[in-house]
Amino acid sequence: MTAITPDIGLRARLRRLAGATAVLAIAVSGCAFVAPSAAVAADQAQSDDEKSVELHVSAGLRGLVAPGSSTSAIVTVENATDSALTTGQVEVELNRLPLTDAAAVSTWLDDGEATGSFASIGAEDTDPIDGGASATTTIFVSEATLGDLAPGVYPLRAELTASTGDAADAEAVDATATSVLVIPAPQTAQVGVLVPVTATPEGGALLTAAELSELTAPEGALTAQLDGVAGTTAVLAIDPSIPAAIRALGTAAPETARDWLTRLDNLPNARFALQFGDADATAQAQAGLPELLQPRALTPLLDPANFPGVPATAAPTDAPDATPGPTPSATESPALPSDDELTAIDGALPHILWPQSPTSADLTAFAGYVGADTTTIVSSTAVGGQSTAHATAGGNDLLVTDAATSDVLSRVAAARNPADRQRLLAEAAALLQLAQRAAPTAPLLIGLDRDENRSSDALRDAITAADSAGFELATTRATPPAAATVTGEPDAARSAAVTTLLADESRLTAFSSILADPQVLLSPERIRILRTLSVGTSAAAFAEGFADHQAQTSATLDAVNIPPSSTIQLLTANADLPIAVRNDLPWPVTVQLFVSPTDPRLEVRSPDETIVQARSTTRIKVPVSARVGSGEVDLRLSLYSPTGVQIQGDQTLRVAVRAEWETIGLVVLGGIIVLLIALGVIRTVRRKRREAVEESAVEAQIEALEEEDAVEARPDATTTEDPRE
Repeated sequence: MTAITPDIGLRARLRRLAGATAVLAIAVSGCAFVAPSAAVAADQAQSDDEKSVELHVSAGLRGLVAPGSSTSAIVTVENATDSALTTGQVEVELNRLPLTDAAAVSTWLDDGEATGSFASIGAEDTDPIDGGASATTTIFVSEATLGDLAPGVYPLRAELTASTGDAADAEAVDATATSVLVIPAPQTAQVGVLVPVTATPEGGALLTAAELSELTAPEGALTAQLDGVAGTTAVLAIDPSIPAAIRALGTAAPETARDWLTRLDNLPNARFALQFGDADATAQAQAGLPELLQPRALTPLLDPANFPGVPATAAPTDAPDATPGPTPSATESPALPSDDELTAIDGALPHILWPQSPTSADLTAFAGYVGADTTTIVSSTAVGGQSTAHATAGGNDLLVTDAATSDVLSRVAAARNPADRQRLLAEAAALLQLAQRAAPTAPLLIGLDRDENRSSDALRDAITAADSAGFELATTRATPPAAATVTGEPDAARSAAVTTLLADESRLTAFSSILADPQVLLSPERIRILRTLSVGTSAAAFAEGFADHQAQTSATLDAVNIPPSSTIQLLTANADLPIAVRNDLPWPVTVQLFVSPTDPRLEVRSPDETIVQARSTTRIKVPVSARVGSGEVDLRLSLYSPTGVQIQGDQTLRVAVRAEWETIGLVVLGGIIVLLIALGVIRTVRRKRREAVEESAVEAQIEALEEEDAVEARPDATTTEDPRE
């Protein structure tokens, strides 16, 4: 256990310093176990950022030393300062007055306070340690030194005396570390460990193929869960959404995920199913729901192409509350897996709920939800600290987990630093000893916290520190129950959140009527609601998740809309106005655009239903007729689904009518045309006249030439021949 020098006794500092401890050596003499501690220099109260000399002490196996046997105390000194640590001495002391309860153990380990006196059980010199280095010293503790200690939990302390620096400027270092030494009593009762197996997808619905590949890889978080429980008697509490996500992918599921599921089925560990998404039944009961929430039909999330033999044309029904499935064919082709097949957990024990902090009224509601034979798992804090594993309250069957030990072992399972785990394991050994002493023959149950990031080594350490060989949950449930009273108080915030989430889902149900298959939206939405109500989240984390879900709901409801538009100019009495409709959803939607004018001088005819493709914007043409030559008219625009559900509220669009411009334009155009025709006629007449004059001149010239030729060709009448010739 981490300890600090006597002048610093703050619990928070102690916990933080414990997280910085190094891996402790484990030495077994008879049996030995490391229970690390940390200490700081005693010459001054240092700040958290200052370097220090830290001390760690351990004795026994997981803090246990068999009665009448010898052991070894292992002291590790870590010099985190820059100065060398001189030769010093460590002394280990034992207080022979046992700690009587969990509160005393916590006070000793956290604050270093315990009644009784300490006596030395061994001392040893330490070698010089350079700055930034560490060294381990082993001190043998004989059987005679321990004496005849009775079974119990005993405070253990180690002290270091040394100095840093040269002889001229040496500074004394006195460090102290605390731990416990446990002399176990003969174990007569069985101890079991409940391990929740959960995984939350980033998108909130089912795990994707990429997420499953990462989680079920050799170093993945889900693989670590199975590695940690293998070979133990741990009872698995499995979120059905994990096998559902794997099976829903069919042949597209990663091979590692299919192997993981096969390995889970083959484990001999007892198991039961959590509610889908690990939803909290308590919140649902306190919200007054008539039954526990269930996931909607999962078939819309399946791709028939990933299930050989299923017809490619198989399509789910459009009914919102119906269970979709492929249309049966005459050849009876294989169908898609049903929801029960997708969520099945092989060998799961029935009728077990593990909610968060239920009240006595909630137990009655659970019986109505699941059945009169329902068994509810509660913490011992809910029944006044009683840790007997099997109990009954008001006729309702209970399994009770020991709160203190469960908390410590949950921190063991979450600790990445082996030194932190050793410190916590010693504390867990002490708490287990005290819990078993309170009820020597009654079975004890440990419930680990929900944690999706445990390492296999840490989880195995937590389980093996407590579980008993041959433990069976069925046997524990069959033992005579102890009478108990559940004292939990209602959680108004969570129950109110359930009501709000379901109201939002109702809005989405109406909104989904724009889809060909509403379940593609509603099925993931229900899963996200269940995950928002998951068990184990703190009040702050729950509030954050609830706010995120509401923001996502608002974004979905706003995903289909009419974007804002500037004033449209209408330059003719009859035209088609283009109205944009945007669809940000990943599916096509069918909408009906309704348009109504605020002034009767503008007639509008609403268009027919329009399909807007996924993640696109479509312009819908709206026919309008203006009865006014000029003016501005507002149009009210609204979107409805084919079933008449309003998708977007009224939005106003301003239309500037300039219909007289059409008449003016026609007159101007007509005048231009007449002018062009007149100019053409005049030009043609003038051309014709010019051509006639030119033709007459040509003809006159031709006639003159013809006459000249004729004269030249006729003989001269005055010319006579000589008769003598």
